[in-house]
Amino acid sequence: MQLVDIPVLVTGGASGLGAATARRLAQAGARVAVLDIQLDAAQSLAQAIGGLAVHCDVTRTESLEAALLHAEAAHGPARLLVNCAGGGAPARIVGKDGPMPMEAFRRILELNLIGAFNATRLAAAKMMTLDPLADGERGAIVFTTSAAAYEAQVGQAAYAAAKGGLTSLTLQMAREFAPFGIRAMAIAPGIFDTPLLQTASEAVRASLAAAIPFPSRLGQPDEFAEQVVNIARCAYLNGETIRLDGAIRLAPR
Repeated sequence: MQLVDIPVLVTGGASGLGAATARRLAQAGARVAVLDIQLDAAQSLAQAIGGLAVHCDVTRTESLEAALLHAEAAHGPARLLVNCAGGGAPARIVGKDGPMPMEAFRRILELNLIGAFNATRLAAAKMMTLDPLADGERGAIVFTTSAAAYEAQVGQAAYAAAKGGLTSLTLQMAREFAPFGIRAMAIAPGIFDTPLLQTASEAVRASLAAAIPFPSRLGQPDEFAEQVVNIARCAYLNGETIRLDGAIRLAPR
């Protein structure tokens, strides 16, 4: 689809990969709604890119429903949803203090897997009612998965389960939505220079970069954002997860 004047939703859009994606989509001419639990940061970014800031907690259905209605009232029904909300602290299945609390496992699945699924089902239901574009497409949905979906490290049980779930959903969703002209894609980033890594020491950052075959550096959020734009524009991309990782394969630790 051509992105000029196309309404788009970016969850987790106030920082990191989501913020870079929101900026790049706005540069391409899209009407961008920045959905994030951090409303102040979302408002700052939205003002800079000419977009719309909407408070949204993807772990709460009522918050998602209200956010999508707000965005639709301002920009029209979305034809592109980019799910960037996510995160989570590492924890072993059985650590020094015993088994991982089930609430900790559930919390990471709620944020990364269930939140993305919830946003997707709500946005897709609306996309199905839209008139098709010139090429027959009605919309597209992008998941943010992770290299951890393939080579999960020690301590990443919950995160890997969530990202692996999104990876598995991508093809299933593409098949289910195909009759409606809605595509489903995912991007699996490797080690990216996000706000979390920016707090690490230079020695840690250099060590991480050296582990990446080529180019031996941290991924840049703008590179992720460029892939989102390419996915939106190329209608033949469907049902696939694109690894964006400089050919790294994560070690056990």
